Amino acid sequence: MKSLSIRIDEVMLDKLHVVADYEGRSANSEILILIRDAIEKYEAKHGEIKVDRK
Repeated sequence: MKSLSIRIDEVMLDKLHVVADYEGRSANSEILILIRDAIEKYEAKHGEIKVDRK
């Protein structure tokens, strides 16, 4: 599994923790779900994203 570092505003991070806690998830798990949902929405509109794995 790869690691990704992001810069995020402190207030936004605090809000993310509130949402994640409400959903019973860690902030990391919540971010992964949000990313997955965004990809699924994109692919539903534009078709499957082809990824060339080396």
